[in-house]
Amino acid sequence: MKMSRLLLILCLAALLGGCASSTPRTAAVREFAAQSPKLNAYHELTERYCATYQREQPFLSPAADQREKELDARRKDACGDFVKLHSGVQAYMQALGTLAGDEQYDLNDQIKAIGGGIKAWPDTGLLDRHVNAFAGLARLLSRAITRPLQENAVNDMLRDGEQPVREVLDAMRTLLRLYDKSNDNERDIVLGMLETEIPFVDAERNRLLLALAKSQQQSKTAEYRLFGLRYTLARNNLDAIERSHRALASQIPQPK
Repeated sequence: MKMSRLLLILCLAALLGGCASSTPRTAAVREFAAQSPKLNAYHELTERYCATYQREQPFLSPAADQREKELDARRKDACGDFVKLHSGVQAYMQALGTLAGDEQYDLNDQIKAIGGGIKAWPDTGLLDRHVNAFAGLARLLSRAITRPLQENAVNDMLRDGEQPVREVLDAMRTLLRLYDKSNDNERDIVLGMLETEIPFVDAERNRLLLALAKSQQQSKTAEYRLFGLRYTLARNNLDAIERSHRALASQIPQPK
């Protein structure tokens, strides 16, 4: 399906969003769709991961700088696909909300974001099975927005989406573990440099430099601790979304 045609169908679906009847079932689906902002933590941490080199570069030795620069190039190549995982799941959740009669979502940006698919990055844990699941999610979304806005369409989307959503969320959790390890590595580089150099600052002749260095050390220590907690929170958010989705899928009536 051409992207322009897909966007046109999506706009028509949004205009018809109020046609779906409201039932306890569709209300539960809308509640699930309303959890999509929980995915934003993953997106923000992906952006932080992508900017790792810019933050750590002032603290690197020449040899380490060359090594980290090469890592940065590979990291940036992969980050576009990492962001698409977020866009795909968010678009799926919001499409469910639209099918269930919720008019608050505009999916144009998400549809554009997931166009073209993603590829595997084995070194990061993003594997072929995750790529295939994302492709399945994109096909499901493209198909679902052409369906009549009714409860049967919601059930079909939940049934077909159960496996790819689970796999894509697994990919996102895997990448959050990568981001967490990268955060620890960056912490060791930055704080290690400060801990090594501060004792050699002449406290009498360079009081200002010493004060600035100690302030930076305190600030960075707090920053890395905070982001360690945010990675845990982001993983918990993904777990909560998966539990909610599994619960909805388990209640789907069996097709006759």
